[in-house]
Amino acid sequence: MKPVRNGRARVVYAVAFLLLSLLAVFRAPEYHLWMVSIVATEWGHVLAVLALLPFAPGWSETKGGRVAVVLGMAAAFLFMTPLIRSRDVASVLPQNMEAVFGPSKEISKPLSLINLLVGVPLSPIRQTTEQYALSCGEVLSLELYRPVSPLKPSPLVLVVHGGSWQSGSRLELDPLSRYLAARGYAVASVDYGLAPRSTFPGPVEDVRDALAYLRRNAADLSLDASRVVLLGRSAGGQIALSAAHDPDPLPGIKGVINFYGPNDMFLAWRVPGPKRMIDSRRLLIQYLGGSPAEQPERYALASPLLRAGKGSPPILMIHGGRDEMVWPLHEYRLSDKLKAARVTHYFLNMPWATHGCDYNFNGPCGQLSTYAVERFLAFALR
Repeated sequence: MKPVRNGRARVVYAVAFLLLSLLAVFRAPEYHLWMVSIVATEWGHVLAVLALLPFAPGWSETKGGRVAVVLGMAAAFLFMTPLIRSRDVASVLPQNMEAVFGPSKEISKPLSLINLLVGVPLSPIRQTTEQYALSCGEVLSLELYRPVSPLKPSPLVLVVHGGSWQSGSRLELDPLSRYLAARGYAVASVDYGLAPRSTFPGPVEDVRDALAYLRRNAADLSLDASRVVLLGRSAGGQIALSAAHDPDPLPGIKGVINFYGPNDMFLAWRVPGPKRMIDSRRLLIQYLGGSPAEQPERYALASPLLRAGKGSPPILMIHGGRDEMVWPLHEYRLSDKLKAARVTHYFLNMPWATHGCDYNFNGPCGQLSTYAVERFLAFALR
């Protein structure tokens, strides 16, 4: 076989992949690179293969090809580090969760290489759209995922989407909802009023309205509304935690799952995300109606950390260790307070993962977080 020419193009290819692989190990410096970093961390195993293309026959037979091979090997290694680190977490996750929640009949593995490559198998479910309330003159809907033929009323998981309180949709990131519905849970993913038209506590009241609608129609929808877990992502995590710690308690709440959401609005103001990543203070002003100096009571009410304690339901926290938008410090502080109050909780910290890491349902974060969610639901809704 003749040597492959155009070694310069091979080097350019390898350099591009090496630069991309840096996002698998370092924090993204700005918003658009953060989106790329999700690909680099949660699809790194795929990118590692592409980075090794310089090993194709003939590539190393030119000077440029030999350089490309070295660079490609370095990129492939960096791309694989999230998977390597995720296997370390997976090796201890079952026993760690059993120490908190007790034994379980769950037999699936936290991380499957087969599912990583071909996807987690999903069974058929029922999916309907329900209109449940009005907010600021707009109709609010929820997406309801249910088992095809439930033998008895299904316990309920209510999902609150993210989007910095000003965007997002109930239809985002729905593979987990489909998976849980196939496993026997009813999942209601809700829309809520968005800032700046709807400010806190408006979204919490929308969650209350959604639960009231589901309770009223529980018989027709085959729901067990006495067993409910709230699940929120990012801004939705703050809403879910706030709803669970509302001064007027919501009935039937058995637990809360917080995916990388803030729980202390004062901390979010004092230590905002990088300006090129997210304008945290502008978002807080839109959501809470002003700064902490202007709205101290509203900031306090919107900070579940301040109300967490002996009356808190069980809580599962899921956060990436290199989250650029919401500092993991939020979860560490909440975990410390729950531990002092002896509230059952678990903090799944994934050191390689960034904000929104579960976007790839089949990726390392997606699989580990799904295992943790299912394990938590088995305990909270038993």
